[in-house]
Amino acid sequence: MEGVTIVSHPLIQHKLTLLREKDASTKSFRELLQEIGMLLCYEVTRDLPLSEVDIETPLAHMKTPQIAGKKLVFAPVLRAGMTFAEGMLDLVPNARVAHIGLYREPETFAAVEYYFKAPTDLHERQVIVISPVLATANTAVAAVDRLKERGANDIRLVCLIAAPEGVERMRGIHPDVPIWLAAIDEGLDKNGFILPGLGDAGDRAYGTK
Repeated sequence: MEGVTIVSHPLIQHKLTLLREKDASTKSFRELLQEIGMLLCYEVTRDLPLSEVDIETPLAHMKTPQIAGKKLVFAPVLRAGMTFAEGMLDLVPNARVAHIGLYREPETFAAVEYYFKAPTDLHERQVIVISPVLATANTAVAAVDRLKERGANDIRLVCLIAAPEGVERMRGIHPDVPIWLAAIDEGLDKNGFILPGLGDAGDRAYGTK
């Protein structure tokens, strides 16, 4: 599908398999989520613009590339998105962070916002929305809606897994937001969970269920 990149790197696929295992401990789940976040960060930032700068090595003067422009903004959707973002922050420690608190109402699946805090200059930065699971896409759509309201105009979405329904809805509402994924699964069950999926990423990351 146009605007969707499935990252098939063997390390990502291997770690995703370990993370899906129902017997994975809370510690293992959190560590794997962080590691995959780091690996996906390589892909989603592959085309960042560079400019040449002058530096001094211990031996000589040289011109060398450096990321150009303002620092990135990582925008994790709480809760599990925060652990996912930690791996990305290990690679880009100077990135700004926007926190988006959303939960899915269990009966209607509607996204309910309970917290939002972001840098004031989103219009000048590339914003990477981080959400481990793209199921109905309600929370991802709500997160992007909110960021655009605050001025963001260069947004990307990074997820672990997605349902085809979620991808289609996200692309239909926000076709200007490209998506990076490790896998697209079969579909959704009656409770709006992805099958075969990996369960509730927040509960598994923090041991709350």
